[in-house]
Amino acid sequence: MEFLPYIAPVGIGIVYALLMSVIRGPHRRTVNALMIAGAGAAYLSGGGMGGFEFAFTALLVYVAFRGLNSWGWIGVGWLLHTAWDVVHHLKGHPIVPFEHGSSMGCAICDPVIALWCFAGGRSPRELFRRPRRPAPVREQAA
Repeated sequence: MEFLPYIAPVGIGIVYALLMSVIRGPHRRTVNALMIAGAGAAYLSGGGMGGFEFAFTALLVYVAFRGLNSWGWIGVGWLLHTAWDVVHHLKGHPIVPFEHGSSMGCAICDPVIALWCFAGGRSPRELFRRPRRPAPVREQAA
């Protein structure tokens, strides 16, 4: 069961994408932009990085603003949050203060969400739908 701390965050990322897929169309992108803005502030109460916590929060708010019109920016936001998770893990200031490995779990989960965002934040049906072939053109008799 030593691998569970590495597998569970991947599952959480997949469940996040599946649950977000319930939200329709353009609202899905808006909600995810808000989520990345909130993720930027996740470490504020711990203050492990001092004033850099505010700078990071401001950066992710900007990225989230850009994400209102672009899934790619939301994916970038999740990757930035991944890097911040790693910094916090290495410094010993986890996202959940009483769970030492929580920042590393978040750092594993976030890239899964980022991949989904880079794929356009599509629902499973949209992701795995086969593209329709165009109907054959019939020649008309002159």
